[in-house]
Order: sequence, then structure tokens, then C-alpha cells
Amino acid sequence: MWAGLAAVLLGGLGLRLWGVRQGLPYAYNADEADHFVVHAIEMFRRGTLNPHYFANPPAFTYVLHALFAVWYGGASGAVHAYAVHPEAVYTLARASAAVLGTLALWLLYLAGARLFGRAVGLLAAAIEAVAFLPVFYAHLALNDAPTLAPATLSLLGSAGVLRKGRARDHLLAGVGLGLACATKYTAGIVLVPLLAAIAARHLGAGGDEGEQAERAGDRARRVRTRAIVGVLLAGASALVAFLIANPYSILDYHSFHAELAKQSTLSAESQGKLGAPKDGGLAYYLWSFTWGLGWAPSLAALGGALAVWRHERRVAWLLVPAAALFLVFMGTEGRYFGRWLMPIFPIVCLLGAFFVVQLAGWAGRSLHGATARALLAALFVTALLVQGLVYSIHSGLVLSRADTRNLTRQWMLAHIPAGAKIVAEPVEPDEWAREVRPGTSTAANPFRWRLYPSLFRRILPSGAIAPDFIRPQVGLEDYETTLHPALVGFYEREGYCWVITGSTESGRAFADRRAVPAAIAYYRALARSGEVVFRASPYADGEGGRESVPFNFDWSFDYYPQAYDRPGPQMTIYRLRGGRCRR
Repeated sequence: MWAGLAAVLLGGLGLRLWGVRQGLPYAYNADEADHFVVHAIEMFRRGTLNPHYFANPPAFTYVLHALFAVWYGGASGAVHAYAVHPEAVYTLARASAAVLGTLALWLLYLAGARLFGRAVGLLAAAIEAVAFLPVFYAHLALNDAPTLAPATLSLLGSAGVLRKGRARDHLLAGVGLGLACATKYTAGIVLVPLLAAIAARHLGAGGDEGEQAERAGDRARRVRTRAIVGVLLAGASALVAFLIANPYSILDYHSFHAELAKQSTLSAESQGKLGAPKDGGLAYYLWSFTWGLGWAPSLAALGGALAVWRHERRVAWLLVPAAALFLVFMGTEGRYFGRWLMPIFPIVCLLGAFFVVQLAGWAGRSLHGATARALLAALFVTALLVQGLVYSIHSGLVLSRADTRNLTRQWMLAHIPAGAKIVAEPVEPDEWAREVRPGTSTAANPFRWRLYPSLFRRILPSGAIAPDFIRPQVGLEDYETTLHPALVGFYEREGYCWVITGSTESGRAFADRRAVPAAIAYYRALARSGEVVFRASPYADGEGGRESVPFNFDWSFDYYPQAYDRPGPQMTIYRLRGGRCRR
């Protein structure tokens, strides 16, 4: 059993670290580039522990802040490293996410062993070790994978409350709950298993230590007292842990409340992102289970959610309602992405592992010989893990290769003169177009090329060019609304002869053509007027210009389909030929 656990932990860590430097020195994931690493460094610059940002809770930001302080010897060292060697800072941050994701596997084994036995615990940890979503998002300095560690810690404590009811179990569950909420707000779902465990332990049927005998006379009162003390201990430890990991929720309550309310409003809004699915959150999340966790583990978890009621109702109350409530709540929100499922992955993995162990035991009883039963068990385990393992290995291969945006930049350095006017869609950070000079901060270096201001609306509804003084700026999500076929002629008249496009922008427009007809016309006009001089494709079928994967807010950014050969969007560089762009 210990050898198997070591293999799961080492294998899980290896999958999470494989390709961890993808895209660097540029952080192409918008959330990664804008949130946790940046705020951890900003706290050094400002000389404060107030992150001044609460749309995402700051626990992971504080982890990175402390890690950078130790690794780089204090504030000045961390700030200098981020300015001069951002690739090293992001690698360290991503590695910390991978380690925390691996820690969650060990905690899941312990929780499963306490609830069902070591075999279930080991299998549950193995499912999560290879599942695509936990593996992929452990490659990024985001809070999704790190959240699994405190959430599973709380689940372990709740399992202890159910089985033993000791003070330290309540304390563990509460601390995990507080840290989970301070890492990702939706991880507060682990409160449901904790409450179920307390109710089942102290109000339901007897536990493991002859509780039935204690329910007479004075002992019954002591049981009720322990229940009250347990609730208070769990609640107090959760509150203290949350405040330690998010102290400015009190010290800067106004900002905390305002951003939390804003984030809640955004999540509840109807899916307004161009190109986003509009079939409903519940259907989307059920589909996401089939690839983010895998078909076999998802179906096994459904079987486990039914079978566990016959096995032990107290454990069923601990696990099943939390998963169901989370799905219903998230499914009714206006926005939905596959990674938002991850807080309940530990619960789902436990249910799936329990069902397969039960099924293997039932089927094995009809076989004669230990060898036959072992082969049957191996077959069940293989079926459970193969999809996640195949796609996580594929993810490692993809992420270990050069990003299409880095390849595009290399070509531009060799073929587009410094100072030339270019149009680049917002599929990369500004640093991508700047000079890179050893020993200097790329973010502060001058631009190598003269960038067209892509996030400004140049074209009036009439099709005329707007003067500068009424040229409004739009947000990143509204970039496609700035596009118009008249822009191509404007580029040529103004000498913007090189136009760089990325499929994560054009794909959004073509996925929702009716919403942005002018953008569709723009891309067609660009293809007619421009000569394709370079193309970098992320797909295994080469650089033929065909999109192998239709645009999707998950698959276009996490590269799940096997068609991907390298990370990044399909990049195309056009050379315009009219106006001032005639050779």
C-alpha cells in the first residue's frame, strides 16, 4: 500500500511539473498574468500586506509572497527578480501550485482511508492524480489547484469527526474550511460535509466507540455537550484560519465587501462573453466531468453516490449532498468554466473509488483464485484511470513545447524591422512586443515595434474613421466589437503593414457570428487584402491554416483535445499590400 501511495504521489507531482515553464518568460494566461503573482510582488513594492484585491481571496497570494521573500531574500530581491527574471518567478509560483496539488493527493488518501479503507483512499488519490483538470491547472500560478489541499484537509477532519469525534478532528476540519474559503470562495462547500459529520456523530446513530451505551442518563448530556463544543471549536478554528489567511477582510472591510459583491454579480450574470456556451451551466458542468475527470470516474461516482446509501448512510450524508448542492448552485450561475468544478473533485473521486472497489469485490467473489481476482481488479483500475492518464501525459507533451506566440515573436524579430508599425490582437502581454535586454526589466523596456492601439474603437457606426478625441477604449472582452472591414484600408493608409491575429480572438467571433458581423467582415477583408507570410499552428496536422478545434473557453486554452501539438492559439501574420504598404 505504501509503495502504491508513493507511486501515486510521485507520478502526480511529475505530471504537474512536466511543462511547468510553458510560454515563459511571458504569462499568456490572463488570470495568471493579472492576479496572484502580480499582487504578491505589489505587496513588496507598497510595503504592505494588504493585497488591495479581493475578487479572488488572497491566501495563495500570501503563500507566494512568503515564498518569494524566503527564496529571494526579502522584498528588494523579489521585486528585482520579477523585473529582470520573471520566468524564474513564475516557475517558482507554478511549482508551488503543483506541490500543493500533490499535497491534496496525500490528504485525499487519508480521508478515503478513514471513511472507507486504504484501498478506496489510494484509488481516490490515483484518480485525482491523473485527472486532466487538476493536472493542467497545477501548471499555472492560479488558486484552483492549491485550493484542493485545504479543502481536502477539511474533508479529512470531517471524516475524523464522523469516526472519532475528537476535538482535534473538529479543529482540523475547521482549519481546512477557513483556509479553503480564504483560497477560493466556492471551496466553502466543504462546510456541508463538516455539518453532516457533526450531526451524524452527535445526533444520529452510534459511532465506532459504543456510543449507543453512552446515551443513557448523564452520559447523554455529555454527548450533547461535546456536540456543542465540537461545533464551537470547528466554527472558531474556521474563522481564525480564514482571518489569518485573509486578514484584510476585516482590516479593509469596505474594499473586501465591495469586490466580493462585484464578483458575485459577475458570476450571476448571464454568460455574456463572446463565443461562450449558452446551453446552461448544469449541462456544461456535467459535460465537463466527462473530460475534466473522465467518463469512467464520473460514471463510477454516480454509482458510488447511489451505492453509499446502502453501505453507510452517515458517510452518504457526508459526501453526496455537498456534491449535489455544489452542482446545483454553480449550474444556476450565469458563467461557467470547467475548472470551477474542482472544489468537489475530492468528493467525487472518493465516491468513484468506493464504487469501483465495491464492484471489484462483488465481481471477484464469483472468481476462483487470487490471480484471477487480481487481474480483474487491475482491469477495473485501468478503466478508471486510463483516460485521465492519457490526456494528462498528452498535456505534458504539449506544454513542454514552444508556444505558438513565442514562435511568432521569433519570426517577427528576424523579419519585421524594428520600429515598423504593426497590428497585434490582444492574445499576448505587452512585454511580448518590447525589447529584451539582459539585466533590465522587459516590462519597462521600449517597444520594438510601433503597436496599433487595438483596444480603441476607431470606426464609427457609419463606417467612417473616428477622430482621436472621440475614440473610446474598450475592455479586453469587447475587442471584437472594435473590428470593421474599413480598418484594413485604414491600416494601409497609415502604414500598419503587418497584422498579427490569433485564433483565440477570431475564433470567438466566428463562434457567435450574429453578435459581431462587422468583425466577421473584417477577418474576411483581411484575408483578401493581406498576404500570409507566417503561420504558427498549435495542431498536430501542421500549419495548413485550418482550426482543428472549434473555439471553446475551456479547450482553446487548456489544450485538452489530442489535436494539439503545442500550446497557444493559431497565429497568423499578414503583410498588407495597399496604400503605404506597397513594397
